[in-house]
Amino acid sequence: MIKAGIIGATGYAGAELVRLLLGHPEADIVWYGSRSYTGKLFASVYQNMFQIVTSDCLDDNLEALADEADVIFTATPQGYCASVLSEEILSKAKVVDLSADFRIKDASVYEKWYGIEHKAKQFLGEAVYGLCERNRDKIAKARVVANPGCYPTCSILTIAPLLEAGVLDPDSIIIDAKSGTSGAGRGAKVDNLFCEVNENIKAYGVATHRHTPEIEEQLGYAAGRPLMLNFTPHLVPMNRGILITAYACVKKNVTEDEMREILNKAYADEPFVRVLDKGLCPQTRWVEGSNYVDVNVKLDERTGRVILMGAMDNLVKGAAGQAVQNMNLLFGLPETEGLLMPPLFP
Repeated sequence: MIKAGIIGATGYAGAELVRLLLGHPEADIVWYGSRSYTGKLFASVYQNMFQIVTSDCLDDNLEALADEADVIFTATPQGYCASVLSEEILSKAKVVDLSADFRIKDASVYEKWYGIEHKAKQFLGEAVYGLCERNRDKIAKARVVANPGCYPTCSILTIAPLLEAGVLDPDSIIIDAKSGTSGAGRGAKVDNLFCEVNENIKAYGVATHRHTPEIEEQLGYAAGRPLMLNFTPHLVPMNRGILITAYACVKKNVTEDEMREILNKAYADEPFVRVLDKGLCPQTRWVEGSNYVDVNVKLDERTGRVILMGAMDNLVKGAAGQAVQNMNLLFGLPETEGLLMPPLFP
């Protein structure tokens, strides 16, 4: 059994990790870390775990946890993991970090967009970006895995194959994204109150959202050169789900069927990326509670632009499910282990 410890177990992503790992046949949770609820029964924080989890929440002592765990998940705010990670910890346990601390290779870019000093620059070179569909061979050998952000995961998986095929103009990409409120975390914020969110939709982080450089860096690898794009996220009144609608100019004389064939070829052997039938637009309801990403493409011949669409659950494939997928790769397990639950409906 893989001994797993979770720092930040009482946040939404951390709690989703608990749910998934409890159903994983090869994992055992040895540490429910929570700075906010240290000493309290985990099930008193998440009552859905009543009589399922009987452990108390422990503190966020990463060094102590490394002595007990084979893998440590840090579902924590930006800056925490980088501030405590050490060679000693990595000599004992592998780390899957769900924050942004190791996603961006250039520390100065991270510091500009996140507004904090990066305190573990020495590990940036070896940290592997944990998008399994694109980096699984490197992930399998890693000590530190940077679990991708939710918006970047959906955006990259939807757009990257067509960029690699040379179909899209890299400088023309616009991403319109929408997310459920769980993406904002469990902390109490006025903007996330029911009366603020219900019957409302709003853009936020316009031209400043911190996932922008992550998306640009990874799509730049797909394009074979650096690129800049417009990314605008929106908050919608639902619990879970991400929907992205991206637009780009077409470089080649290519048909919609040919573009769909590019996607089908790219994801033919991928267990969690589903290319929908022609004419179907992805919906968050079709992926809720699962590790699946649904993608599709529509060519607007009138304007010469292509519309790329993707949908996924921000807490599963966008966070905890992807982290478990990374754990499976780290320990040589089937990548799908513990993650083949079908989406919930309705």
